[in-house]
Amino acid sequence: MRFLMTTKPSDAPPDENLHVEMAKFVEELTAAGVLLATGGLEPGGVRVASAGDEITVTDGPFTEAKEAVAGFALVEVRSKEEAIEITRRFRAIVGDGESVIQQVFGP
Repeated sequence: MRFLMTTKPSDAPPDENLHVEMAKFVEELTAAGVLLATGGLEPGGVRVASAGDEITVTDGPFTEAKEAVAGFALVEVRSKEEAIEITRRFRAIVGDGESVIQQVFGP
């Protein structure tokens, strides 16, 4: 089962220990074959919306930046519970904030 785990931006500045602990975590998940992809996302982005025949393109940043996704990880695990445990470990490293886990369907 594949899951996309996303995290929202935090107000807390990262410290050196965070980078060290996160590097260990990513290395462990990669070596186990669980982590398929990970990365941070630019805060602005571009929003593309459609309504009927009209397509609207809007450059960010957007007013509700706290709702934006700051980073992601795509993992392949045996169960939703395993994805939750990985996300718990991630949150323990990065501290206060919010992450979302969504199952990825398809081949």
